[in-house]
Amino acid sequence: MFTGLIREMATVKRYANHTLTLRADYRPAIGDSVAVNGVCLTVTALHPDGFDVELADETRAVIDESRLSGRVHIEPAMQMGERFEGHIVQGHVDCMGEIIAITPRTNGTDYRIRIPEHCLAYVIPKGSITVDGVSLTVNEVGDEDFRLTIIPHTIQNTLFQEYKVGTRVNIETDFFARYIEHILRQREKHKKKGLGWDDIDAMNMSF
Repeated sequence: MFTGLIREMATVKRYANHTLTLRADYRPAIGDSVAVNGVCLTVTALHPDGFDVELADETRAVIDESRLSGRVHIEPAMQMGERFEGHIVQGHVDCMGEIIAITPRTNGTDYRIRIPEHCLAYVIPKGSITVDGVSLTVNEVGDEDFRLTIIPHTIQNTLFQEYKVGTRVNIETDFFARYIEHILRQREKHKKKGLGWDDIDAMNMSF
């Protein structure tokens, strides 16, 4: 589990054969989970100046691999007993979004991001969303997009300073919205026979 608070900007040294090699100050251990641009990945090798993570086929099928270059966000998995900030982030990318408008404001910048319809259902006004691993608050939800207002501090310390109209980003929608929708869908599916405790336990175990 992650919080969506970026701990470091790492640099991609190489991406080949499903393995991403990063240059970073952070020193993980083999087997640790690290979110890279919001994607939960496992550390498979260590180097004097960084580490390797491996991307599964399912992950590669969802994300835009062309963005695995230059600088990337990294966040180590949250440890028991740490202060909880941001929001609950699993590191499971739901879909790719595309930045369709960037509008400067008095004390921040508006970013409008278009995402597929099936993911937009889980985007809630004033709710949480993760964009390339950054925990953010949704200001407005449209018919095919949503709007964020990013403060200068966040822009200066994340990849948002590099984003342009047309940039594709990893999107993880709100965990609780997906959880509730799944329960309601299962309830509707089984409404003829009703849900028993065994069904509820099975749904809980699926998360």
